Amino acid sequence: MPMRTPVNLEETRPKLAAIHTLIAPGLDAAERVFQEELGSRFPYVQHLVDHCARYQGKRLRPTLVLLTGLACEGLNESHPVLAAVVEMIHVATLVHDDILDESVVRRHAATVNSEWGNESAVLLGDYLFTHAFHLAASLESTRACRWIGRATNLVCEGELLQIHHRGNLELTEADYFKIIEGKTAELTAVSCRLGAAYAGASDDITAAMDEYGRNVGIAFQIADDVLDIWGEERQTGKSLGTDLEKQKLTLPLIRVLAGNDPVAVAAVRRAFTEARAEDRRRLQPILEQTGALEEAWETAKSFVDRALAALERLPENEARHALARLAQFVLRRAN
Repeated sequence: MPMRTPVNLEETRPKLAAIHTLIAPGLDAAERVFQEELGSRFPYVQHLVDHCARYQGKRLRPTLVLLTGLACEGLNESHPVLAAVVEMIHVATLVHDDILDESVVRRHAATVNSEWGNESAVLLGDYLFTHAFHLAASLESTRACRWIGRATNLVCEGELLQIHHRGNLELTEADYFKIIEGKTAELTAVSCRLGAAYAGASDDITAAMDEYGRNVGIAFQIADDVLDIWGEERQTGKSLGTDLEKQKLTLPLIRVLAGNDPVAVAAVRRAFTEARAEDRRRLQPILEQTGALEEAWETAKSFVDRALAALERLPENEARHALARLAQFVLRRAN
């Protein structure tokens, strides 16, 4: 069976740009809301905000808000606000994740914690969270606050579960999926749910969009976990090997440990115990030879297929096709 590896990210950017073109006015409006809401009268705080604005990257979550809204009944003035809200939540989680992982690089730049220390990074993440809820509360309906609050709670639960299971070589696939559904998929799901609901979609369509976003988020995280071992830092633009260094067991390694190759199992156990980021290179041929890499990509693809099935509930339109392309894109990117 041929091995599937991540596609060169330079080749995927034009495809994502074509998707963004469809919602360009909404993305521009969301960026203005993002900047206006986070503006500070204190130069130091503003400098930190400007720095973490680089974390926005491919703007997957605001894109999901806008595309689902457009694919349903159309966009209105609430959608750019919601897009900015979910991006603030996402960036806040990245700032805090970098502290937990002791990462030094994200988006080809120094992380907040490595440049200004953990204290500033913790407070900056809190600053982003509180502004997100303040902005969500500016909408006439309280629905966004309630949904965002619930989603953020589940994100934190997922992160706490992951910390609890650090160093646990007996972690099951079921527990792994509980972790990533909380820490990653919940925010992509609520992005799609908000986009649909605030466009006036029916409860059934809104639920279908939640299902789409949840499956996209799970596929996204599986791909990210593979890239943490297999990726190149010059392409991903962030520190790699942090899962191994922090003893976070991810799907490819769970699959190796569940296999029948004693040499591969021993190598993974040794690398996991030694917990060195550079050991990810030694694991790469093991993932390939045991088929664990290919299996992980196939699993991610199965969640993309589920996401595509959920889109069948939508009417035929350009935004629906863009959502389909976006689901396929997550297998060809780095966070």
